[in-house]
Amino acid sequence: MADEISTLMNNSKDKVILLRLRNTQTIQGILKDFDIHMNLTLEDAEDVSDEKHVGIGKILLRGDNILAVSLPEEES
Repeated sequence: MADEISTLMNNSKDKVILLRLRNTQTIQGILKDFDIHMNLTLEDAEDVSDEKHVGIGKILLRGDNILAVSLPEEES
């Protein structure tokens, strides 16, 4: 299972992903890197929790703060 997740995440590098965090925030950004603990590095990140989008820039998110990850659809 870990290999499947790693493959999915690797295929999503340099693409926009959507994250739901423990503090109810929703963050969107370009996935640059990740590790086995699901720590993620995002570029051009923005908080999309409210109707207005708030730019954050480049961020590192600890994996234990992430509740859900929405990956882009794979191109066929």
